[in-house]
Amino acid sequence: MSQLFKFKQFSIEQDRCAMKIGTDGVLLGAWTPVDTSLESILDIGAGTGIIALMLAQRSNADVVDAIEIDADAYEQCVENFEGSPWGDRLYCYHAGLDEFVDEIEDQYELITCNPPFYSENVSSGNLQRDQARQNGFLPFNELIASAAVLLAENGLFTTVIPYKEKDEFVAMAEEKGLYLIKCTYVKGNSTAEVKRVLLAFSKNKTPLESSELVIETERHSYTDDYIALTKEFYLKM
Repeated sequence: MSQLFKFKQFSIEQDRCAMKIGTDGVLLGAWTPVDTSLESILDIGAGTGIIALMLAQRSNADVVDAIEIDADAYEQCVENFEGSPWGDRLYCYHAGLDEFVDEIEDQYELITCNPPFYSENVSSGNLQRDQARQNGFLPFNELIASAAVLLAENGLFTTVIPYKEKDEFVAMAEEKGLYLIKCTYVKGNSTAEVKRVLLAFSKNKTPLESSELVIETERHSYTDDYIALTKEFYLKM
């Protein structure tokens, strides 16, 4: 059964993907800094392909690559790429990150990842869903080490993770020569606790740019900041 999700410039089928389109992925795709001269992008763990598609819409990059290990998600990602206005620039590899790092000699100017981050490795009985959700299938240290290898010297690596994991993630990144240069704390509403954090890393140290993003003023009523960030994508923004 089709689970078509329509955005302003493209649509996503997601019935064969364990992880459906969610706020984290859309936030990362909209928030990630995009330079006008950007030529190459890599989305690690593409799932439906949502982030790669958003970055293709936002940039003129000739190369927008993605990797996805799950066979069903990979096939659906390819179909979503081919059905988009930027099909000639988008390419998905069916591979694990370790395999990709071993085989690819290119470096990318922008690398992004919405990683699995549930650290509790309790099986749901669905391997596909567990792969998409659980940190054990893509440990943060492996993600960071791979990003450091694949990232061009003046490139940017962006991700979204739970707030409670931030300090450890930033410390691991520094060990690999990746320095936090932009950070946005995400709250569901003004009185909620910070649950997620959007992070951008560079191989070059620059002063940290820090901000806060509140999504809703009340249920289904969005803040001006959130609307400004996502209005190029969501139909009703």
